[in-house]
Amino acid sequence: MNLLAITKHADLVDRLRTAFEGAGNRVLHVQDHLDALASEAWSQAHLILVDAVGDPMDGFRLCALLRGESRILFQNLPIFLVFDPEVPEAEFPPSDSLDVDGFVLANDSIQRLLNTLGPAVEAFRMRVGAPKVPLVAVGLRPEQARRITGLVDHFGFELTATNLRQLGAVQSRIKSPLVLLGMDSEGTRALAALQAMRELENPPYVILLGKDPSQAMQRKLLLAGAMDWLPLPLSPPRLLHACRKGLDWMHGKLIQKEFQLQINDLRERRQSLEMEAAALRSEVLTDPLTGLLNRRAFDQNLENAFNQWERHRRSFVLVLGDLDFFKLINDRFGHLVGDDVLRAIAQRMRKGLRRSDLAFRIGGEEFAVLLMETTLQAGREVTEKLRKRIDENPFALEGGPTVFPTMSFGVGGPEGYKVASLFSAVDLALYRAKNKGRNRVEMADEAQEREGLTASD
Repeated sequence: MNLLAITKHADLVDRLRTAFEGAGNRVLHVQDHLDALASEAWSQAHLILVDAVGDPMDGFRLCALLRGESRILFQNLPIFLVFDPEVPEAEFPPSDSLDVDGFVLANDSIQRLLNTLGPAVEAFRMRVGAPKVPLVAVGLRPEQARRITGLVDHFGFELTATNLRQLGAVQSRIKSPLVLLGMDSEGTRALAALQAMRELENPPYVILLGKDPSQAMQRKLLLAGAMDWLPLPLSPPRLLHACRKGLDWMHGKLIQKEFQLQINDLRERRQSLEMEAAALRSEVLTDPLTGLLNRRAFDQNLENAFNQWERHRRSFVLVLGDLDFFKLINDRFGHLVGDDVLRAIAQRMRKGLRRSDLAFRIGGEEFAVLLMETTLQAGREVTEKLRKRIDENPFALEGGPTVFPTMSFGVGGPEGYKVASLFSAVDLALYRAKNKGRNRVEMADEAQEREGLTASD
């Protein structure tokens, strides 16, 4: 950026150079106001500092002269007045009444100069360093388009004028985030243009230019996608403000879209992780041989069922089962046949239960069942059916003899027990079934539990 200092204060110029030339900017110095007008520095200046006091021309008259220029560059050039140190800041005239951008003192420190002039320098750096923003104009007269081009080009926009028929092709090529849409007297052509732009893949931010049509047409235009409205003749500051507001809106929309994409990606990743976690839980809680739930799952579900019973009186029945003489099957036919028998038993148990019931393999040939929302009497009947299903369906070996597995069961409910004591009571009932000849169902009984009966397979 080129800073033009029209000042008699050489020490101020030195501080300006110290403050800004290290960052790649240039400070041009002319002492006299009239000499500055006659020099070539005007064509190179991007910001001007000028002494407020001068003879025969002062900074106030020079500022008014530049603001009256027809060229956009001088109308919008940042201008700062330089006051002598003895002038109190409270006596500075209002900057808006002079159409200047600010004031500095001739003895301002480097830090104060950076604070005062830095924003203007940084804004210019950003404009120059970034590519120009494409801007499309539709339905404007050639002289309007030329005037707008001269205005917006200085502020980082590149205008492309087109007509409604070519709008789709132009927009697909340059992908402008902003469209200036000229209003016709009735508003019908502008409405057709808005409706056409809604069909584009990425609809732009549309700024209407022109006189207001009827209220009914205004409502239609706004509903069709018009985002802003500027009357004619155009005010350059309002146009630039509308363009910048449109860019902010489109930028926010893009951020929202990116955020939604990230949310969707996180949601998909969460679903994937949940599936992996479910698979891991299934692997951790499933018996690999039979496919039934394992002892860890049994402990968790028994405790949960007991909690539901204590809090909400949701009944359940615990069934423990043990294959009879399973060691003889392994010894006679081998462990592979024993594994086949265990798998067959598990399959028959699953087929004899409801979906809400849970079956477990909790040991070598030991099984358990939780019958949910079931009374004790119904639990006994279900267990008896399981026993018959196993007893009445012998297991035929391939090319060999037939195995006749049977199973003994103990059954109990939560009434009057804690978790551990319920398991012990049902386990004792199972042992009683073993002692009484096997292949039978026994109910948990507190009196017999106190006897401490034991049995071996």
